[in-house]
Order: sequence, then structure tokens, then C-alpha cells
Amino acid sequence: MARTVLFFPEGAYGPTNNCVGIGDVLRRRGHRVVFVIEESFAGTLADKGFEERLMRLTPPAEADEDPGQFWKDYIRDTAPTFRKPTLDQLGGFIQPTFAALVDGAKYVDERLEEILAEVEPDVVVEDNVVAFPAVPASGRTWVRIVSCNPAELKDPDVPPAFSGYPADDRTRWQDFRDEYRRTHGALHADFDAFCRERGAPPLPDLEFIHSSPSLNLYIYPREADYPRGNPLGPGWHNLESSVRGTDADWELPDHLAAGDDPLVYLSLGSLASGDVELMQGLIGALADRPYRVIVSMGPQHDHLELADNMAGAEFLPQASILPGVDLVITHGGNNTVTECFHFGKPMVVLPVFWDQHDNAQRVHETGFGIRLDTYGHAPEELSTAIDRLLRSAETKARLAAIAARLQAAPGTERAADLIEAV
Repeated sequence: MARTVLFFPEGAYGPTNNCVGIGDVLRRRGHRVVFVIEESFAGTLADKGFEERLMRLTPPAEADEDPGQFWKDYIRDTAPTFRKPTLDQLGGFIQPTFAALVDGAKYVDERLEEILAEVEPDVVVEDNVVAFPAVPASGRTWVRIVSCNPAELKDPDVPPAFSGYPADDRTRWQDFRDEYRRTHGALHADFDAFCRERGAPPLPDLEFIHSSPSLNLYIYPREADYPRGNPLGPGWHNLESSVRGTDADWELPDHLAAGDDPLVYLSLGSLASGDVELMQGLIGALADRPYRVIVSMGPQHDHLELADNMAGAEFLPQASILPGVDLVITHGGNNTVTECFHFGKPMVVLPVFWDQHDNAQRVHETGFGIRLDTYGHAPEELSTAIDRLLRSAETKARLAAIAARLQAAPGTERAADLIEAV
């Protein structure tokens, strides 16, 4: 029986791409799929055949905006903080980011009420890191997706989210949690009051989003997931991977296809790749090495110069590229990390912000890749890490087994099954 499913992803490419993959499965099953997206993304989902409903998280800009421009500008302005320890980032980046997200949730709440009344969805699927009170207050069935590192689902036996701390060393855990409470307590109290005023339930302690009473999904291969002191309840399901099938095909340019050196994919995501100095430094470190390199160049692509052993563009169809590469250099975004597991690719992880530090540490400590100091590593450390992973038959075999298992039971199909069931 056809239903109307309303997807509401955060205004960034990672959560949007995740929802696109699941939405595509539901659409092929005959359901009506509608996306709530920021105005700057207008047309991007329609081009993929989905209905769109537009909203804003901030007052209108005076000039035209690129998709996700708010977050591109925000990341650029706060970039100096990324060179600090994660403990110092709590007050300098994490709290201001939550504050900006909370401001957006407050600004858009009435518009969301209008969209819900107009679309009349049977279920709302939300992939955000802060609550949007109009969703739980509507009385409609809703589903929460966590497309971030599962450390964000707090547990006494899991390192604190955003810390990047090891799972087997709890020395600094409590100090980090105390600083998180100190820097975020007042903001949480204010947002909790707003949620209640708008008819939503109270927020859990120091959480900025509710769990759904119907269905909650997260995405992390079990081989890398954290053992928990308090297992997640029956309303939680791990999709393990969630790879969209909507990316366009992509072929290697002739000058790379003709070679036989290892093929490396470099991507720091749509936001972290805006750090031109960092990107150009990585390009330079790979320029004279015996690799063929595909570079996802990002929003500052006009300011980057590729070497002869490289090819790239501002945007690349990542899900179409990953199956053919030998190794990935990544910022540690959750989508890229889980996609690397899905296709069995070892990773060199250079975290920049948010849960990227947690993903980098988890990949490193479970032996599926190597974490480097993003701003402090020497060029030879990068090539040494790449060569070590490329030579490791054990790592390749472990990843190949995981990839075979994940591809045999696609997370997008399982998500669609679970959403249909509610």
C-alpha cells in the first residue's frame, strides 16, 4: 500500500545522500517520497526525481547561495579552531555549532508545521543532530536516523562523542564530559524550554534531539562498532552501511586508466575540503609518489592545482568511484567511512571536526586504517601510511569479508523495510 514518506535531512551532503539512498528504495517500491531541504539545495533532489519542499534555517541572503553555503562559510570562519585539541574545540567549535543549529531549528519551526500540514506524510524520516520540535509535536509517526559516529549515542563504556579518545584508555573521559556539560549546559536548558513550548517532549539530559518512540536507525559496521555497557533498546537498529545507488557512472581519465600504480581516492568532504592550504598540502605530498590519485576538490576547487598523476573535480560520484580504488584518504565523515567498509577499502584518516575524530580513532584502533595528525603530519608519514596499508594482506582480507557481508544485505533495503513496518 503506497504511503507518503517525508525525508528531512540536515542541510549537508552526508545526511542528504544517506536519505537519498533510502528514499530511492522506497520510491522504487511505489511510495511517494518528499524531501524537506534548504532553499540553497533547490533542484538537487528534484533532479533525482524526488518532490521537494523548501525551507530556510536563517533569514534570506541578499545574493544567490550555493547549496549548504551557510555551513561552508561557518567552517571557513572557524577553521583555526580545528588545529586545537578536541577538548578545546568543545567551547570553540562544538558549542557554537550546536548554537547555530538550535537557532536554525527555532527559525524554521513554523515553516515545518506548514509543510507537515500540506504534505500530510504517513511517516517523517529525520536525519539531524538537533531536534525540530514541529516533528514530534505533530503527533505523526517519525523515524530518527543517526548518520554520525555511534559515540553520539552516549554510554558509560563508549568514549565521549567528539573527543577522538581511545576506547581502551579512560584517563581523560571524565574531564571531557565535565567540559561538555560546562560548555553546553545553558544552551541545552534554553533549547529544552523551546521544545516544550512548541509542544515537543522534554529533551534528555544534555541531548539536543529526542529518540523516536517508533524507530531509530544508525549506521556503523558491527566490526567497528563499540561494545556498550547499556545496550540500545529494541527501538534501535543498526543498518551497518547505507550506500545510495543514484550516483552517476564515472570513468577514469585516459592518463590515469593507462597506468598500473595503486589508485588512491582523496576526499575531505564537502566542508573540510574548503581548507585550501590543507588540500594543496596533501596534493603536493602525493604529487611525486607512485600513485594515481582521484581528488574530490570541493568548494575551493578553483584554487587547487592538481599534479600530473591526478584527476578531479569539485563534485564526484563517490559511490561510483569507491569500488575501483585501492585506498581512500578521508576526513573521517561517517558516510565516507561506512562506504569504505561497504566496498572494502582501507583508510588513511585525517579528522578535522565533529565526529571525524571519533571515526578516525575507531578505524585506527580496530585496524582498518591509520589515523594521522591532520595538520601536524609530515608528507613522508602520509606515504608511509599508504604503503603500509596497501601491503597489508590481512587488512585487505578483513575488509573484503566485511564488504561481502554488507553488500549481500544492503542497509538501504533494510531501512526501507523498517520504515514500511512503522
